[in-house]
Amino acid sequence: MLEASLHKKLWHFTLDVQLKVADQILILLGPSGSGKTTILHLLAGLFKPDEGFIKLNDRVLYSSGEKINSPPQARNVGYLFQNYALFPHMTVRQNVFYGLKGKRRKKDGSTVDPVELLNSFGVGHLIDRYPGQLSGGEKQRVALARALVVEPELLLLDEPFSALDKNTRTGLMQEVKKLHEQWQIPFILVTHAEEDAQYLGDITITLETRLTGESAPKVVSM
Repeated sequence: MLEASLHKKLWHFTLDVQLKVADQILILLGPSGSGKTTILHLLAGLFKPDEGFIKLNDRVLYSSGEKINSPPQARNVGYLFQNYALFPHMTVRQNVFYGLKGKRRKKDGSTVDPVELLNSFGVGHLIDRYPGQLSGGEKQRVALARALVVEPELLLLDEPFSALDKNTRTGLMQEVKKLHEQWQIPFILVTHAEEDAQYLGDITITLETRLTGESAPKVVSM
């Protein structure tokens, strides 16, 4: 369960949203500049809210009142960046294993096998290739494997289908849905496409900027 109240003053408007997500897919829908990616950055710990709180399961990740602000590496949050953010000088194997850097092993010794994860995504045979040798769909699968190998309690996906052709996009949307059924953790997915929201979303929050007279734009959740 993710619960969050986020208040952040940006240069062109003030972001003020409340989230409550169980093991569901939450879609953040809206045009560019409406604050969708900023919400992901706040949840991941890449940006700091001005006020509010973030609670993931039984852990408080951020609280302005209690002066708690866990660093990104301590949040156990997986993040699939819009451009996938794969290291170009590292092979697929090195990119995925990098996600395990500094991760504590579970007491029972169980962890997700990175190679098996890559195989399950159909890219295990590409393990010794570099990102520059991969297609857009292959890069996305590798980036998903890197995000999930740490066994996150929350997965954030920023415009995961925006750079893909129609056939690849449709296939990967189906894969994300199956992935969520398998992992049963909250997914928060940013998009500007209503078809993504209709196919994937259990909950959809529409963010839009509105001008009111001479005041700055403000974000409205619906």
